[in-house]
Amino acid sequence: MISRSDLRVSLRERRRALSADQQASAGKMLCDNLSVRPELTNSQHIAIYIANDGEINPDVLRDFLWNSGKQCYLPVIAQGGKGLLFVEYLPDTPLVLNRYGIPEPHFQAEREIAPEKLDVVLVPLTGFDEAGRRLGMGGGFYDRTLAFTRFSEKPILIGLAHDCQRVEAIPVEHWDIPMAGIATDRKYYSVP
Repeated sequence: MISRSDLRVSLRERRRALSADQQASAGKMLCDNLSVRPELTNSQHIAIYIANDGEINPDVLRDFLWNSGKQCYLPVIAQGGKGLLFVEYLPDTPLVLNRYGIPEPHFQAEREIAPEKLDVVLVPLTGFDEAGRRLGMGGGFYDRTLAFTRFSEKPILIGLAHDCQRVEAIPVEHWDIPMAGIATDRKYYSVP
């Protein structure tokens, strides 16, 4: 089986190869596939992300959530750099670049929500398989921050990816946090 690092390189190249038109179309189809799911329609506090490095772009979905009266949150790398904090994200929220060049809100404690109080976390993926196993970027931020979800029903974790990032099998490690489902531009994969 291919190593996780080799698989990560290959899948990142695959998503980066998508044209701007393909990316825009994928973001719209992602919204179409996910916006009708009860996991979102029955939720109020939803963590989302800003696309980077060819990730499927959830901007259309984010706008749909805002227009539906949902509260959105963005991840912010915690002081010390080991985990994530989630900060409310509004249309006028000022963003700064973190150490990876990814926009995130300037941290304000009064706009933070504890991860346990989120209803859904939309997690960017580098790769996935139909069993719901995921491959992230390798930093472990989501795995460390959301490790408690192994013993909790909330928040619901849904991975987001381009369908071209699906592979036969993802090699897993003991620290990998499982997803409840994976949404792509083509379909929603319910995890058994």
